[in-house]
Amino acid sequence: MKLLIIEDDVAFSNTLARRMSKMGFECQVVNYELDIFSQCSNFVPDYVLLDMKLERSSGLQHIAKIREILPNCKLVLLTGFASIATAVEAIKLGADDYLTKPADTKLISKKLLGEAVSIEDSFESTMSPERLEWEHIQQTLQANDGNVSETARQLNMHRRTLQRKLQKKPVSK
Repeated sequence: MKLLIIEDDVAFSNTLARRMSKMGFECQVVNYELDIFSQCSNFVPDYVLLDMKLERSSGLQHIAKIREILPNCKLVLLTGFASIATAVEAIKLGADDYLTKPADTKLISKKLLGEAVSIEDSFESTMSPERLEWEHIQQTLQANDGNVSETARQLNMHRRTLQRKLQKKPVSK
């Protein structure tokens, strides 16, 4: 059970690798985007845990190439900046699953192994109005290819107000 963890946060990735190793995974960590594809080819993992927000790019940009190198691996996107739009895009690009941070190692392991995840495991609940607003903004922004001005017009919102909302971390569910 070889697991490649692609995460630019060195401390988090090393902690995650130690914890996943205790669950039976043989872990390799990639902290730099330049090393992603060479590690995919050299390590040939069965599972890939890919962070969405890397130092210089989005993990979404790397999914297709990882799929090309590792067509049979189980690829799970992990992000602290979750939205329905990015989840849909990740799946369309070839990710097998999508998890939001914080996610404990038990939940990550279940997702990687394709095991059923209970409501208690995923801590899902009804979304707050603030979270629904965040999701709607992200979906509209995605539909406008990241164009903040056009998104603000469609949402009937001042561009600077939208920029302030986008700079904040997403509200929790």
